[in-house]
Amino acid sequence: MRVNLDKIREKNFMTRLPISVCIIAGNEAHRISRALDSVAGWTAEIILVINEDVYDGTDKIAASSCAKIFREAWKGFGPQKQSAAEKCAQSWILNLDADETVSPELSKEIQKLFAAPEKLQPFAAFSFPRRTFYCGRWIRYGDWYPDRQIRLWRRGQAQWSADAVHEKLTVQGTIGRLRGDLLHFSMESLEQQMKKTMAYADAFGRQCAEQKKSVHFSDLLLRPAWRFVRAYFFRLGFFDGWQGFVIARFAAIYTFLRYLTVYQAQKEANKK
Repeated sequence: MRVNLDKIREKNFMTRLPISVCIIAGNEAHRISRALDSVAGWTAEIILVINEDVYDGTDKIAASSCAKIFREAWKGFGPQKQSAAEKCAQSWILNLDADETVSPELSKEIQKLFAAPEKLQPFAAFSFPRRTFYCGRWIRYGDWYPDRQIRLWRRGQAQWSADAVHEKLTVQGTIGRLRGDLLHFSMESLEQQMKKTMAYADAFGRQCAEQKKSVHFSDLLLRPAWRFVRAYFFRLGFFDGWQGFVIARFAAIYTFLRYLTVYQAQKEANKK
């Protein structure tokens, strides 16, 4: 039987696109394989930057997916992601967190996009919605959806901010929009969510101190209330059931704690 080499080459192109996947991780052995499996079959390279104190087997799991592994001291989310991106060799970069996966729909959409290079040409990056699984339910409203993320970009045409939390990708060029979902398996328990809330509040306080931003007492009163009303009512969070209420409530608590952290620090500084 005659082998059609053109079809083989086409299939190989579709399964191994010129994309480097970059991931940063701590102790993620219990869930990182899900992220790796979602990209291992069709991307050309996987870069994993793990914290230098990680010894739970995350690196071994990543190695089984042929990932290139680097150990580095923790520098904050923005600098750590930028470090991972700078190690990528392919012409396009796709960033994932260890608790995220590329949905089959998004994977097919990206492969279809790369099969037609003329559709790629006008764009420096692409965004897509992120859908979060929370307490047994996929969230489709409120602050958490569509939650568009810019995670696919041409190498050299975007850079992560230096923010310790809530890092942003600054793109030089036009950003296209894809429809497939990035799947996010964020909170494993309410306890974990509260710990993460406190950690983010502390990081926000340090960031405000570095940037010399001031907070007023009115921020403690108005911002948390507005955050809840916006998420639960204006953005239809109530359609997500009791999970939607909890998400809006935690958003308000987080907003209160982060501004309280800065407000208390200001008061202590004034006393001194």
